[in-house]
Amino acid sequence: MAIATNLGFPRIGANRELKWAVESFWAGKTDEAALMQTAADIRKANWQYQQSQGLGHIPSNDFSLYDQVLDTIVMVGAIPARYGHEGGPVGLDTYFAMARGTGGANDPGGMSAMEMTKWFDTNYHYIVPEFEAKQKFALSSTKAVDEFLEAKALGIHTRPVLVGPVSFLMLGKSKDAAFDNLSLLDNLLPAYEEALRKLSEAGAEWVQIDEPYLGLKQDSAQRAAFGRAYAQLAAASPKLKLLVAVYFSGVRDNLQTALGLPVAGIHVDLIRGPEQLDDLLPKLPTTMALSMGVVDGRNVWKTDLTKALATVEKAVLQIGSDRVLIGPSCSMLHSPVDLDFETGLDNEMKSWLAFAHQKVTEIATIANALNKGKKSVEGAFAANAKAMESRRTSPRIHNQLVKQRTAAVDDTMYLRASPFEERQKTQRESLKLPDFPTTTIGSFPQTGTIRKARADHRKGDITDDQYQVFLKEEIANAIRFQEKVGLDVLVHGEAERNDMVEYFGEQLDGYISTKNGWVQSYGSRGVKPPIIFGDVSRPKPMTVEWITYAQSLTSKPVKGMLTGPITMLEWSFVRNDQPRSETAKQLALAIRDEVADLEAAKINVIQIDEPALREGLPLRQEDWADYLRWAVDSFRLAASGVSDRTQVHTHMCYAEFNDIIEAIGELDADVISIESSRSDMELLGAFGKYQYPNEIGPGVYDIHSPRVAGPAEMEELLNKALEVLSPDQLWVNPDCGLKTRRWEEVEPSLEHMVEAAKAMRLKAKA
Repeated sequence: MAIATNLGFPRIGANRELKWAVESFWAGKTDEAALMQTAADIRKANWQYQQSQGLGHIPSNDFSLYDQVLDTIVMVGAIPARYGHEGGPVGLDTYFAMARGTGGANDPGGMSAMEMTKWFDTNYHYIVPEFEAKQKFALSSTKAVDEFLEAKALGIHTRPVLVGPVSFLMLGKSKDAAFDNLSLLDNLLPAYEEALRKLSEAGAEWVQIDEPYLGLKQDSAQRAAFGRAYAQLAAASPKLKLLVAVYFSGVRDNLQTALGLPVAGIHVDLIRGPEQLDDLLPKLPTTMALSMGVVDGRNVWKTDLTKALATVEKAVLQIGSDRVLIGPSCSMLHSPVDLDFETGLDNEMKSWLAFAHQKVTEIATIANALNKGKKSVEGAFAANAKAMESRRTSPRIHNQLVKQRTAAVDDTMYLRASPFEERQKTQRESLKLPDFPTTTIGSFPQTGTIRKARADHRKGDITDDQYQVFLKEEIANAIRFQEKVGLDVLVHGEAERNDMVEYFGEQLDGYISTKNGWVQSYGSRGVKPPIIFGDVSRPKPMTVEWITYAQSLTSKPVKGMLTGPITMLEWSFVRNDQPRSETAKQLALAIRDEVADLEAAKINVIQIDEPALREGLPLRQEDWADYLRWAVDSFRLAASGVSDRTQVHTHMCYAEFNDIIEAIGELDADVISIESSRSDMELLGAFGKYQYPNEIGPGVYDIHSPRVAGPAEMEELLNKALEVLSPDQLWVNPDCGLKTRRWEEVEPSLEHMVEAAKAMRLKAKA
């Protein structure tokens, strides 16, 4: 009998209960016991639902109060010294200090948070482990065991999930650039051995160990590390069955390494790497089970059950059903929780979709078709086939005018009228900005008042006119504040926007939005990605009214704020019936229209944010060139239809830029702002080596922490930036948008930032 399984379930709760509980705890409104009770309630609901659907292997320890990598840092005791941890259990204060830093508007000191970056090619952010030579590790948390026993007490026997030791080391970093993280493997493995022994003693039979790095290009030393690690772990707990999970990529040239591990099973992602099955099946050891990721854990489209069953049957013919596990491609962390909450979608659209709850049912249905015969689930298969045909043939999806326009794009549409050096002179004469010009990334705090007004307008409790008056006053307040602080290039604050992608998706044809389709971005923060279901176009201007109103209130330049085509693509759930490059081109043309309208309205600074450019990079380097070509072209298509006088900005954050620095240069944005404060300006090294020619604003303070940095600290970061950049290249700005912060933190932070910029100007003149 094949086993229906899952690799991980969303941990936010069906109604984002975890968010509200964590933020209430941070605010001191509730205590630790209340937070832990909410967490336990979410885990219970998740386990019981998966059990009710007939899953045989249900994950535990896939839950986290903040991040699974942070949980692993705590598990192995890799707590940076600055947090003052002296061994033993790690309390919540230390746990959250590592994630968020300490200090705030009334406590300008405190400790900085650990660095945060993207989890492979997703929009999920993880906390980056910090390593040093001769790092000591010791089991410092029994969370994995505790949650296994918690489920066991409910009558549910789970499969605990751990981040694998090799991937954990590869995810971390050291201040010594030459340091080999894998040199710590022998120090680390005893902590994992102890964790596995405790799980075995608690009664666990299987343990899932996630090793996504096994899907990336590996050298011989890295492959040897996998072999050494699993030989040691398997020997330490011989009664445990270890399942190594590889996802987000096929194993490709690591197949021999993967199949040579002394483990009971291997999981492969057959959504991202369907071709690997033919290579894998003939070579799979007879002692190894195969977990088949045939349901997409990262997108929202229904699985073609007939196609997925055929894939599973192909494996069963060669290795037998008793060695097959049927599951999602990866953890469902990246999927919304439950489609049943989407009461606003029409029946046809809803019939095309599946969220985490529905994906679990799909997995169970495929397993039942295999184990009991397709006749036992013929109703489910018939309904699924009907939905597949409906989506293939629906006239809602295809727009011939959009297709004709994309086909007509020519090479001249990717180029600005003049090279950067000429544009820079024109823009300096026009904008008349000081040295070290100051700006923000775009958004200001989305206060409770703003959220309430938006909700009241959506419910019809206030009229369109009342809402417009409210938003204009918020924009006016934002302009007045920025002028008071002394910023040089202003923003309108984005009070009218719910999200930098969803806001535009709601105004573009080819998109739909959900009411409760939330997924975790980092910590307590979620995003609600819109869904691209068809050909994309812009029926009318989206931002011009708000930006021109803001510009009418000030003589200083106000930036037009847009989200770029690649970020619109990456941060949406994207149609899977055409190449992503084609959808990106459609998005680029829609944004190009908006850029042209902003310029026509005399907006001379336009920011086209692309924080997801690096995120979209394929995990395998051999696949990069094709993606980077169409990604760069998409940005240039969106940005290049303006005169030299219009200054085009872009923004990127929380990614390793070294790998794509040449592509960033090819974007040819006049100004790029980047996240860099958490890494202590380390990320700028790539820009210096590349001799990045255009202007750049490295973030001088971390907006994901409530901590307020002082002006001297910001000056120090700017001085570090000057080690690799010239003064005439440098802008001064925060790391990212200020939407998630409170005004009590934003006001002193921006005052300090302007103070630091003024100090830099004085130094430059001295």
